[in-house]
Amino acid sequence: MVKFRKKITTENPVIMVAAWPGMGSVALKAASYLKDALKAQEIAELESKELFFPNDAWIDNGILKTPSAPEGKFYFCKNKTGNEDLVIFIGQAQPSPEKNQKYVDEIMEIAKKFKIAQIYTFAAMPAPIDHLKEPDVLAVATDKKILENLKKLPTKIMSSGQIGGLNGLFLAMAAQAGFNGACLLAEIPLYAVQIENPRASLAILETLSKLTGIKVGLEQLQAQAKLMQEEIERLIDYLKTPEEELSRPITEEEIEKIKNMLAAQEKLPVSAKNKIEELFSLSKNNITRASELKQELDKWGVYKEYEDRFLDLFKKKQKKEN
Repeated sequence: MVKFRKKITTENPVIMVAAWPGMGSVALKAASYLKDALKAQEIAELESKELFFPNDAWIDNGILKTPSAPEGKFYFCKNKTGNEDLVIFIGQAQPSPEKNQKYVDEIMEIAKKFKIAQIYTFAAMPAPIDHLKEPDVLAVATDKKILENLKKLPTKIMSSGQIGGLNGLFLAMAAQAGFNGACLLAEIPLYAVQIENPRASLAILETLSKLTGIKVGLEQLQAQAKLMQEEIERLIDYLKTPEEELSRPITEEEIEKIKNMLAAQEKLPVSAKNKIEELFSLSKNNITRASELKQELDKWGVYKEYEDRFLDLFKKKQKKEN
């Protein structure tokens, strides 16, 4: 059931963007950034408790609690730079597969109410690329007209394959209901699918802007993408020995190390991350600082995730001495 928070009226055609969690948080990050940057207002909420079955329990001060149902909210923004207004739907989670049809039908009711002209969804596309490479944006459309528009942009058209989850399925089901649109997919490195990838989200929003005329300032997202790239580069750098520049492919073991350390860094405040990186740098040149580094890692409870990198300091010291 949809519960309306605010009544809106529009005489313009309306574009809809819909996103759910997925690999690299690419879709969710792009839609959330779009919502915040355009200062879109919440207009409705999809109350769908019956479509989600909790599979765990939360603990609050020693008391077990059943988690609340994931939120699904609609936001609206009048487009000040074009002729089309925007509705954004952001879902916190995807329902169990057997509930997808009812869930999508609920969202379609809103789409019909606002006479949505086109629907766009986002997704990630894992690819054997380096994290320094600008991600390509792939696209698939619901009809030939939108497909031709996509071909005019620097996008790659997906000729075959599949898109997992609602970020793809929702659009396919919307097409069956008579809506047109496209799914934009940005490449992410295979070794970083579990890590937030703002660079891929940035590539998607740049493409969406060219496709629809929606203008949004991307400076903050660009800064986030740069910061994440630097974090990954630091972690890749520690894998290099003095004798190599890591021209070889990254091994599965190294990929797991990168994933674990990036996941650990996401839990830390910026000040803690900066201090840890500073201590790693100091310890490379003065191994006596390693004890201070160990204390800092223990303080934040992330030593296990950094353990290989920490022990590597001593291995490299031994190589230099030999």
